[in-house]
Amino acid sequence: MIPHLLNDPQQYRIQRALDEGRLIITPDPQPRDPGQPNCPYDTTAVDLHLGTSLSIPQVGSFNYDLRKKGPFPKFLSRNCDHVEISGNGYVLEPGKFVLGITHERVGLPLVAGHQLAGRIEGKSSVARCGLLVHFTAPTVHAGGDGPLALEMINLGPAGFTLFSGLAMCQLIVEIVFGDPTANPSQFQGQSRPSGF
Repeated sequence: MIPHLLNDPQQYRIQRALDEGRLIITPDPQPRDPGQPNCPYDTTAVDLHLGTSLSIPQVGSFNYDLRKKGPFPKFLSRNCDHVEISGNGYVLEPGKFVLGITHERVGLPLVAGHQLAGRIEGKSSVARCGLLVHFTAPTVHAGGDGPLALEMINLGPAGFTLFSGLAMCQLIVEIVFGDPTANPSQFQGQSRPSGF
């Protein structure tokens, strides 16, 4: 166990992990004081924001067959339209699916005896509009590094306007017991929502 962490409120544990380099979020979430307006820290999480890029899967004659060998991020990228969110935002219509990416880069370095992992979850304000921010892939593994993909679908009855910089999800940090070894995913260091 990490005794010095267990005595702090959760938001300060996250800040301590940032200060100790066991968690890296770039740019650094500010302000750090939960009493200040627009503080990204909650009692158990820190907000992450939507970046500027979207990848929109095309309608086509292909299908997703994950048994096929080869780099999936390249395949996905070839079969997506890539757009930048303008100042007017991007309206995600009901029933439509897009891939987004966080503005922040998240790193969980492998530090012997002090491993962290995380998971991303939607924010309740976004969810109450009918927007699902991720499906079944919330895990950010120890050793992960890069912006995080957001698999977004509008399940609501009206359009939802996506703006760059909008607080879309929250990162929940978890302690990992033991010392996992590096096993980077095919999406490690991704710079686009499609992973390539």
